[in-house]
Amino acid sequence: MPGPYVVPVHGDVDLPEKVDVVVIGGGIIGSSTALELAERGLKVALCEKGGIGHEQSSRNWGWVRITRRDPREVPLMAESLRIWDGMATRTGRDLGYKRSGVMFSCATDKEYEQHERWLKNLQDYQFESRMVSKAEMAELAPGMGNMDVKGALFNAVDGRAEPQKAAPAIAEAARDRGAHVLTECAVRGIETSGGKVSGVVTERGRIACEQVVLAGGAWSSLFARNTGLRLPQLKVKNSVIRTKPLEGGPETAIWSEGFSIRKRQDGGYTIADGFRNIVDIVPDSFRYMKDFLPALGAEWKSLMLRFGGRFYDEARIPNKWSLDEASPFEYCRVLDPKPAFKLQDEALANLRRAFPVFEKAEIAQRWAGAIDVTPDAVPVISAIDSTPGFFIATGFSGHGFGIGPAAGKLAADLVTGKTPIVDPTPFRFNRFSDGSKIEIISGF
Repeated sequence: MPGPYVVPVHGDVDLPEKVDVVVIGGGIIGSSTALELAERGLKVALCEKGGIGHEQSSRNWGWVRITRRDPREVPLMAESLRIWDGMATRTGRDLGYKRSGVMFSCATDKEYEQHERWLKNLQDYQFESRMVSKAEMAELAPGMGNMDVKGALFNAVDGRAEPQKAAPAIAEAARDRGAHVLTECAVRGIETSGGKVSGVVTERGRIACEQVVLAGGAWSSLFARNTGLRLPQLKVKNSVIRTKPLEGGPETAIWSEGFSIRKRQDGGYTIADGFRNIVDIVPDSFRYMKDFLPALGAEWKSLMLRFGGRFYDEARIPNKWSLDEASPFEYCRVLDPKPAFKLQDEALANLRRAFPVFEKAEIAQRWAGAIDVTPDAVPVISAIDSTPGFFIATGFSGHGFGIGPAAGKLAADLVTGKTPIVDPTPFRFNRFSDGSKIEIISGF
C-alpha cells in the first residue's frame, strides 16, 4: 500500500567532491540540521537514500506539541515552538503550520491528577496551559458527544503542521542557502583518517568532509553497527487514516486512549489509535533485549508484540558490508509497512462515538510508518567521542516531527562548537554504555 503523497524534491544531479558536513538522512531531523548548518555558512551535502521525507517524517500525526512530553525534552521543544512560528517566513514555503491547541483527555480522577502534576514542567514558560473540565472540553471541541472523561489537559500554544510538506520545504530552503540535496543517494559508510572523519562513500561516489551527522531514523542503528557502534534502537509501527475533507469537526487536536485526531490543512483529518502500537519481533529485539527491558515494564500495555515475516526480512539484512559494495540502504529505499487495519478501524469507531460528525467521514487513505525508538524514548543528539567529527541525531521515539527544527539546531550547535541552545546531556550517546540508569520518565 503506497504511503502518503509527499511534496517532491528533485535531487541534485552532480555529486560534490568536498563539503564541510555530510548529513545522512533527508527526514525532518536531517533537513533541519542541513538548513541550520547552511545558514551558518558551512558547505553541506544532505544525502537521502530515497526521497526527502518519504519515511516517518511524512507518516506521523503532524502534531507540534510540548504537552505531555518527557520532561527531558521540554526545553528543546520550547525552542522548537519558537522556531516553528517563523518557519514559513524562513523557508519561503507553506508547511501548513498552525497553533490550534492540543487536548489530552483524562478518563479518571487519577489521570486528571497526573496531567495536572505534569503542568509543573511548564512553570518556567509563558504558555497558555491548563486543566479543563468536560464542559470546557466541549466548548473547545464543538460536536463532542458522550465521552466518558473527567476533563483534559489543554495547551493553546501547541499546534499542527503538514508532514508531507515540512521536510521538503526545509530541505529546499537548505538548498536555497547553498546546500547540496542528493536523493536516491545512499551513504554506504564513513571514511576516517588518523581516527577522524575524512569523508563518506555514497552509492554515487565519495564526498570528502570533516564532519558527518547521522540522522537516519529507523536505519540509524544498522548504519552505526557497520561503523562499529552499538546504538540500541528498535522500530515501532504506527498506523494512520487520512479522511477526505469533513465539515463540523474540531480544530483542536485531541488525544484519548481510544483515538487521536488532528485536523489537516485540506479540511480532512489524520486519525490513529491513541495508545497501541505494534512491535515486530526481529533479530534486533534479541540484540537489544536487555536495553529495552525497562521500557517493556513501563509501556507493555501499549506495545503489541508480533512475530511474523518481518523477522525473516531483517534477518537477511547484512550487519556488515564493505564500502565498495551495495549497502542495505540501496535495496530498500523507503520503509512502507502495511497498516494495522484492525487498530485503525477501532480508532475510527471510537472517534465516531465521541464525535458523531465523523459518521460522515470518508477514508481517503491508510498508511503506516516505522518509528525509531530508544530504550528511554529520548533521542540521541550527540557527538561520538570515539570518532571525532561523527555526530548522531536519531531515536526520536515518535516525538521527532514537532521537535525536529530545534533538534536540527542543537545538532548544528554541536557540529560547529557553538553554545548549545539547551543542555545536551540528556541526549548523549554514551548514556547507554557509561553505567547510567536508563529509565522511562512518564509524560505526566
